[in-house]
Amino acid sequence: MPTNATPYTAERARLGDQEIVALTGPGASRRLRIARHGAALLSFEVALDGSMRDLADGYRDAAEVASRPGSRFAIMVPFAGRIADARYHFDGQLQDLQPGIVGAARASRHGFVRDTEFDITALEADEHAAWVTLGTSSIRPQPGYLHAIDLTVTFTLDAGGITLEVRMRNVGDSAAPCFFGWHPYFRLADSTVDGWQLQIPAQTLIRTDADLIALPGAAAFVALDDVPALDFRKPRLLGDSILDHEYTNLIADPDGRIRTHLRDPSSGLGIAVWQEHGVMHAFTADTISRDARRAIALEPMECMADAFNRPECADAIRLLPGAERSFRCGVEVELP
Repeated sequence: MPTNATPYTAERARLGDQEIVALTGPGASRRLRIARHGAALLSFEVALDGSMRDLADGYRDAAEVASRPGSRFAIMVPFAGRIADARYHFDGQLQDLQPGIVGAARASRHGFVRDTEFDITALEADEHAAWVTLGTSSIRPQPGYLHAIDLTVTFTLDAGGITLEVRMRNVGDSAAPCFFGWHPYFRLADSTVDGWQLQIPAQTLIRTDADLIALPGAAAFVALDDVPALDFRKPRLLGDSILDHEYTNLIADPDGRIRTHLRDPSSGLGIAVWQEHGVMHAFTADTISRDARRAIALEPMECMADAFNRPECADAIRLLPGAERSFRCGVEVELP
C-alpha cells in the first residue's frame, strides 16, 4: 500500500454494501472509483475551476451496482454487444447460449462477467501512478460456451488519464472464441448530448438490422461518404442525431492511438477515448431507463458485435489453449 509521501494513492473503500477501490492523483486533483462487482468504473473526477467534475456517468449507489441499469462501464468478455438469436457456430458446432428459451425472451449480450465479484489481485501507487488489477476465473464451461477463460482487468490512473488493460487467457484444452469490449458512459455537462461535439476517426459504418445485428456479408459495411448523417470524421455537434452504431476502419494518430473525441463547446472541456485497434460503438443513450440523452457511451471494442457469427472475425476472436491476448484502451482529459 502507498505511504503518505506518495502523490498517488490506492485504497479500498465501500459504497453501501459494495466493496470498491479508489485511485487518487496528486493533491486529489483526479479520483477514480471502481467496484469489484463487474469491475465497473463508477466515477472519474477531475479538478476544474476549483471544484471536482465527474466525467463518468456510472452507477450512483450500491443498488445500481447490483442491478446494473444500462450496463454502465461494463466489462464485456468473452464477447461484446449482441449475439444473433444467442446462437453461433464455432469449429463446426452450433452453440446455443440460451437453450430452452424461445421467442422474444432470447437475448445474449455483453458477455458473462457483469455480475461477477472480481478479486483484487493488486492495489498499488507510487509517485507516477495508481493502479488496481481485478481478476476472475468465473468464465467456465456452461451452456453454449464450452471454454475456460481467466480474465484480468487493470485500471491505471496517471497524468495522462485512465488506462485500461485487459488480459484474456484460455486455460481450457481447446480453442475458444473470445474478445473484449468496454461500455463506458461520459457526461461533460448537466445537459443533453445535443450540444456536444463528437469526432470518430472512422472510414466505415457497420450497418445493422432492427436488433442491432450487422447485416450479412459485405452489406454490413458502408463508406461514411454514403451516410453523411452518421459521419463524424470531422468534429460536429450531435444535435438530434440518434446513435447506436459501430464504426470501423479506424485511423490512428502518429503515436498509434485511435482517439474518439467528445467536447462541450460551452466550457471547452473534452475527453478522448483511445484504443489501439478494433471498432468504436457510439450510443447516445436514448433508450436507457435513467437520464436518457444526458450521457453518451463511447465503447472501444476488440471486434464488432456478433463477431462469433462473422467469418471475417474468425481469426481475431480465436484464442488457442494456453494463449493470452490483451487489449488496451483508455480516457484522456482535454481541459479548457
